[in-house]
Amino acid sequence: MKKIFLILMAAIFNQCTTAHDPYIAPDAFVKVEGNQFTIKDKPYRFIGTNFWYGMHLGLAQNRARLCRELDHLQKLGCTNLRIMVGSEGPATEKYRVQPPLMTEPGIYDERLLEGLDFLLVEMRKRGIYGVLVLGNFWHWSGGFAQYLAWAKNKPIPYPSLKGGISWAVYMDFTFKFYGNLQAKTWFRKHIRKIIGRQNSISGLAYTKDPTIMSWQLANEPKCGIRVHNYRRWIRNTARLIKNLDPNHLVSTGSEGIMSESLLGNRAKNYRKNHEVGIDYLTAHIWIQNWGWYQPKKPSSIDSAQQKALAYLGKHLDIAKTMNKPLVLEEFGIARDLESYELTAPTLQRDQYYTLMFEQLTKGISKASSLQGINFWAWAGEGRPSAPKSIYTSGDDLIGDPPHEYQGWYSVYNTDVSTLELIKKYNKHLISYN
Repeated sequence: MKKIFLILMAAIFNQCTTAHDPYIAPDAFVKVEGNQFTIKDKPYRFIGTNFWYGMHLGLAQNRARLCRELDHLQKLGCTNLRIMVGSEGPATEKYRVQPPLMTEPGIYDERLLEGLDFLLVEMRKRGIYGVLVLGNFWHWSGGFAQYLAWAKNKPIPYPSLKGGISWAVYMDFTFKFYGNLQAKTWFRKHIRKIIGRQNSISGLAYTKDPTIMSWQLANEPKCGIRVHNYRRWIRNTARLIKNLDPNHLVSTGSEGIMSESLLGNRAKNYRKNHEVGIDYLTAHIWIQNWGWYQPKKPSSIDSAQQKALAYLGKHLDIAKTMNKPLVLEEFGIARDLESYELTAPTLQRDQYYTLMFEQLTKGISKASSLQGINFWAWAGEGRPSAPKSIYTSGDDLIGDPPHEYQGWYSVYNTDVSTLELIKKYNKHLISYN
């Protein structure tokens, strides 16, 4: 029986074959010292990616692909992944990643929790750290809107890719999350559930796992005009996380000044919202979504890039005055001319990536607060069912979430020029770290 047990355990731990030798594992927590990240008193800087669907690739049927994706990211020098660990049902809802982690309040799909366990174990083998995102302002994972729908017993007003309900209507609905006691209570229970988990494969408590760099409150939380409820939610949630887990960093997941209330000084509000309980600042830049860049007008990339640098610069100024690190944790653009074909060129994307990567590498000698970048987003070997298709359950999970046309911002494992850039600049970081 002992021999059979050992064989079974070996099978569990060797579901992935890794391309690295010797074994590399995060053995110390990421810390903040002034405006820098450190591990064992040495600088930690990174160019990583958004791998939001990593937990779903941890499902048994997807694990072979997960291991290949992690191997590929490791070869590119990516040591940081941003991952969703909140996913609310029901499975019948549209525009959602499937299957949901939480099928109804407090009811979990244990397969996905075990998938997250598996993901963390495999990341640790490769020396990759994770930012684990606990919630979502947007509906593609259920998020705050689903908590509200449960609490109010009302349907979510979904914005459609084909028009109809506006994003403003959706956002006005979701802003009410911060003032809804029942919705916030369910979310706090979810936080306790995830942070209090013990890994079913390694036996390691999540609070003791250095693979986790940071707990993130949510993906792109926004406040509308009700600043008070929003700020109180940030501070109370950060306090809860710190009480549950003093070992890990806490971040908001904010896209920055752009997401702050139109009432008052937006930069001042951003700073206030990151003063208490938040270890580092985050910013997202979307030059196409915000109307700065028009893919069908390639010359617009130049002015768009200048606006992106100016936006990043505002956050760097705030980070400097607060003496905190800053991570540009979302940015990206479409393939040239906004083509969805896999073979379409990526000249403008590569130009944009180069510009942003250089803000990180060139700032090192100046002790810049910019410490990390996560591009949006890794698709790897995943492929949409058709160019510009809409996600349906059973499709490959890629970089574009289910409420967006599939392939829009995705970086594939065949995008050679983009991958070479990522690898090149990560090598630069190694020489500095």
